[in-house]
Amino acid sequence: MLEVRNLQAGYGDAQVLFGVDLTVGPGEVVTLLGRNGMGKTTTVMTVMGLIKARGGMVRFDGRDLTAAPPFRRAQAGLGLVPEGRQVFPTLTVEENLVATAADRFGKARWSLARVYAFMPRLQERRGNRGNELSGGEQQMLAIGRALMTNPKLIILDEATEGLAPIIRQEIWTCLAALKAEGEAILVIDKHVDALARIADRHVVLEKGQVVWSGANAALLADASVKDRYLHL
Repeated sequence: MLEVRNLQAGYGDAQVLFGVDLTVGPGEVVTLLGRNGMGKTTTVMTVMGLIKARGGMVRFDGRDLTAAPPFRRAQAGLGLVPEGRQVFPTLTVEENLVATAADRFGKARWSLARVYAFMPRLQERRGNRGNELSGGEQQMLAIGRALMTNPKLIILDEATEGLAPIIRQEIWTCLAALKAEGEAILVIDKHVDALARIADRHVVLEKGQVVWSGANAALLADASVKDRYLHL
């Protein structure tokens, strides 16, 4: 579904990505791991077209999107839950959700009613503005907002950053339920043990390059990967 090959990108004169390769198949959960500053968010931003690729290729659902603007990538079926959530602060929960609603492929799986059924807390808070929500509620809203675009692949950047442990567990439960629904997911997060309970494969970045990739079982069996590339 998503194919990234030899992806290169950066900011100004600074090169950040040096040939990143990754793939996500239909219904697959893939993680993008690495310490801070290793290029994870830059990879996501480049895949979404928010940073221009300096080289390489981004293909999605059989289409070359390497030079496509961000709105074309969204129309193709890429949905983003950005780092920091970035909900619309002065819109209500319901307005946030309706603002992004789309049925681009004629078979919408996600409607307002279905998002509310999937995350009942959003329905309880539907009249509250985005800036009146807790961090966990904002993250649920950001996920719901992405689902309302009816994406073929949902990308989560720092899925549980800054959230209390009990709220993180709610997010993991939500992602596990999405996986059970058959959603394809690319997720960035620091909590490797929690990710290992839902992921099919992992890709590890170090200084803008893929230094390890493999199945979930392979990561769990090789403690040296976490010691070398993921621990501070």
